[in-house]
This record gives sequence, C-alpha cells and structure tokens, in this order.
Amino acid sequence: MLKHLLFLFVLSMVPVVELRGAIPLGAAWGIPFWLNYLVCVLGNILPVPVLILFARRVLFFLAKQPKIGKYFQKIIDIGQSKIDKLGNYEYLGLYLFVAVPMPGTGAWTGSLIATLLQMRLWKAFLVIALGVMTSGILMGIGSWGILGLLGIGG
Repeated sequence: MLKHLLFLFVLSMVPVVELRGAIPLGAAWGIPFWLNYLVCVLGNILPVPVLILFARRVLFFLAKQPKIGKYFQKIIDIGQSKIDKLGNYEYLGLYLFVAVPMPGTGAWTGSLIATLLQMRLWKAFLVIALGVMTSGILMGIGSWGILGLLGIGG
C-alpha cells in the first residue's frame, strides 16, 4: 500500500492529472478516502509556492529580453488590467477556479493565474490550497459517493 500512496502523491503533482486523477485511482485501489485525500492534497499543493515564484521570475525576466520582451510585457500588462477590474474578488475567483474539479482548473493553472495577477505568494498559496482541498472533497464524493465518504454502507 505504501507504493500506491507514494505513486498517488507523485501523480498529484503532475500537471493536468493532479488530484483530479489521483483520487479516483486511489478509490479504485481501495485506499480509504481520508488517507487518499490527505496524500493527494499534500502532493497537489506542494509545488504551488515554487510554481508561483518560478513563474513570476521567469515572466519578469523574459519581459526584459530585447527581442521577446514586448510580448511578455504585454502579458504582464493584461494581468495588471485584470487586477484593476477584479478589485477585491480576485482571491475568491482564484479559489472557485481551483475548487471546481474540471480539466485545466487545478493548482498548476491557479499558480499561473496568481502569477499573472501578481498576487501575494502566501495569500495565493492559501487560496489555492483551499481550492485544492475543496476539489479533493468533490472528487471524493464523485469517487466514493457521500455514504462511502462517510464510511456508511457497504
């Protein structure tokens, strides 16, 4: 079972798959929900601070390059214009984006959005982590059903 848990942990870090693919796989392997949930959520949120910092540095570095800088500066400017339009709702929007368990709406994409919107690292990390936890519960309901999630029924 340890090999399965390690596999799920690593699979949860993979872009696109993330915990949206790992939680149903753990359910298929018969791993109890709460253990599966914990392993997958931790694996999914572990790379988030690194992703935000790395993406931010790469984006601003590329914006300063002679031939391609204009393109990346335009991306930064678009992000800045969205900040002005979103006002106080940017963190709520990020949470909802990550929490909905659909393809392409996970922690990786949420980290890129946080970078583009120039969100504060730890605040964005907490919002993304809450979104991942919510998505994990929704995937658990989809994989086990509510009664199975609560350990009721057979």
